[in-house]
Amino acid sequence: MKVLGLSSPKPITFAEVREVIDTDGHGGPDDRRYLSRVFVTPEVDGWTLVIGAWCDPCDSERHEDVLRLCETLSARYEGAQAYYYGAQGDGSAWLIADHDRVVRRYAATGEPDDELLTLGDPLPLEQERLAELGLPTNGDLRSASNEQTEEWTEIAFDLAPEIAAVYGVSPFTLTRETRVRGTGMLALTPDAVGDRT
Repeated sequence: MKVLGLSSPKPITFAEVREVIDTDGHGGPDDRRYLSRVFVTPEVDGWTLVIGAWCDPCDSERHEDVLRLCETLSARYEGAQAYYYGAQGDGSAWLIADHDRVVRRYAATGEPDDELLTLGDPLPLEQERLAELGLPTNGDLRSASNEQTEEWTEIAFDLAPEIAAVYGVSPFTLTRETRVRGTGMLALTPDAVGDRT
């Protein structure tokens, strides 16, 4: 929490925080309060998740800060990741950092700047999905047909939770059997305006 600049942590359960984070994610377009707090999970299967819009690796205002924070965290903890997943068909994005360097950042959200966010080579899971479509595993889609490109976009739109599960922990795969150590906290981000907790 110190590395991320988070403050005013208050204990909260998974059940309680679900509504909080969902509410924060549905503010108006000019309402920046959605960036004001995050949920820091207890340790789950060896990982600590930080959940909230503030962690979005493809947000137009935050993507460089999220990249920098993942690099910093990965230098200290050997690895750090950031994800975006729009469960309503809004796409996916992922950022994987390992030992102080970004290995991969990719966004598939349908936004015009998605391609500009791409860093690094496709992850093995991406390569597998590209190969299944008969596409080059290096992710170069210039020779792909429109149909192939659309198929890849459709797959990539839903890929973030699967990548999270393969390369760490996905919040969607947490169960009663998940090893949990510690207490979850709702914390204010450096973007917080007033205490909303």
